[in-house]
Amino acid sequence: MKNVLIGIAGGTASGKTTIARAIEVAFSEDEVVIVRMDNYYKSQDHLSMDDRVKTDYDHPDAFDMDLLREQLQDLIDNKSIEHPIYDFTIHTRSSKKQKMNPCQVIILEGILVLTEPKIVDLMDIKVFVDTEADLRFIRRLLRDTTERERSIHQSIAQYLDTAKPGHDQFVEPSKKRADIIVPYVEHNTVAVKMLIDQISYLAFVKK
Repeated sequence: MKNVLIGIAGGTASGKTTIARAIEVAFSEDEVVIVRMDNYYKSQDHLSMDDRVKTDYDHPDAFDMDLLREQLQDLIDNKSIEHPIYDFTIHTRSSKKQKMNPCQVIILEGILVLTEPKIVDLMDIKVFVDTEADLRFIRRLLRDTTERERSIHQSIAQYLDTAKPGHDQFVEPSKKRADIIVPYVEHNTVAVKMLIDQISYLAFVKK
């Protein structure tokens, strides 16, 4: 049996992580691993802090797509990886890395996981979490101010300057590559259950 890669995309704060965790708890601990695309933002060590904060995090060019694809392929091939860790408080990668072991089910989640064809080609199931813009904005604002040490003004400015334009230009069009579009509502158990059943079939039944 081959390892199965699930891609979960959607706008900022759309509920991607919530669905990924729901899938994770449906299986044994050693059967699922979650890869977060956010950790693959390019290092900005060579830039000043003033220049780092100007980065457009909602553009595909902000990501190290080659490294992400390489490490996903390693996990699919049953090889362990040491993935980067991105620190949003300093706008660059942490000096630390995290070891990740391959599992039968590999989940890749992030806003732009369906935009890069070479990464999409690795996926067995492609999911897009479709959430209304006002709800996404509110959830992003709360996350930025409580987890990423942003002020309300900084969060709103970044949303208007890059997140919303990036969503319209890159994220929303990537929906056409999805196999499954999940309308996000709290406790959308029917859609998640159907997704889990399909993952179970591909990972543990189909040969």
